[in-house]
Amino acid sequence: MNKKRIILSTIIAIMLVVSGFFGFSKHVQAVNSAKYVQTSTPTLFFHGYGSSFNAETQMTNAAKKAGVTKKIVRVNVSPNGYAKIIGSIPKSAKNPIVEVNYDNNKMSNYHTAGKWAANVIKVLQKDYKFKSVNLVGHSMGNMAINYYIMDNAGKKGMPKVNKVVDIAGHFNGILGMNDQPNQMKLDKDGKPTKMDKDYKELLKLRKVYPTNTDILNIYGDKNDGTHSDGDVSNASSMSLKYLVSGRAHSYQEKKIVGKQAQHSKLHENKEVDKLLINFLWKK
Repeated sequence: MNKKRIILSTIIAIMLVVSGFFGFSKHVQAVNSAKYVQTSTPTLFFHGYGSSFNAETQMTNAAKKAGVTKKIVRVNVSPNGYAKIIGSIPKSAKNPIVEVNYDNNKMSNYHTAGKWAANVIKVLQKDYKFKSVNLVGHSMGNMAINYYIMDNAGKKGMPKVNKVVDIAGHFNGILGMNDQPNQMKLDKDGKPTKMDKDYKELLKLRKVYPTNTDILNIYGDKNDGTHSDGDVSNASSMSLKYLVSGRAHSYQEKKIVGKQAQHSKLHENKEVDKLLINFLWKK
């Protein structure tokens, strides 16, 4: 008899613990719902050159863990630009996140990279209707985003670009290719003294960049005297300001300093996670 009572007591105790856990989880969800905006706007993450969606998972999982969203899906882009959704987004989803993966991850034609970004958005719109979108890029992912904006600004049927987070952007050159440490200079408006061919193309943004878009530009400084993240000079990253000034609804820069500010470590940086979570979703 005593053995049965012990078993019954143990079962009841387990049920109470489980009930308490789910009750606590609901409480946490309610707190997070009050902390972050609750909209249907998806946020798309674009990786850099030679990379994949794996470079996005630290940031996307940090957002999910923080309680921003419950839904993360992936869109895979084949070498010929065909976009396919892996997973699905419920119509009721709040702040869904999309990890974009380019199979051809060494695409150097930025107009094509921007066209593929448009393909991603179009395939998402078929199943999940949305009127605005957030865009996050690392390294070359920023070029895909900005060429997408430049080539699709004002096109009928395309969603409003709500917020953009640019991380480690090489808007006006890459160290060892068409830039050197401490070589590039910017004037007070952020205009570079020398412009490479891709930057000259991006000058079109000064006339077409959406006026209702908020921008957060995050760049790294290894603090080693090069004023760079090891691959991209701070000046190249900061040259984005001149491209969007007078157009974007708001523009802000955040510099990350130290060893974890290295180019490829920025998408694994918890400080970056916090910055983009607060910028994109915090009320």
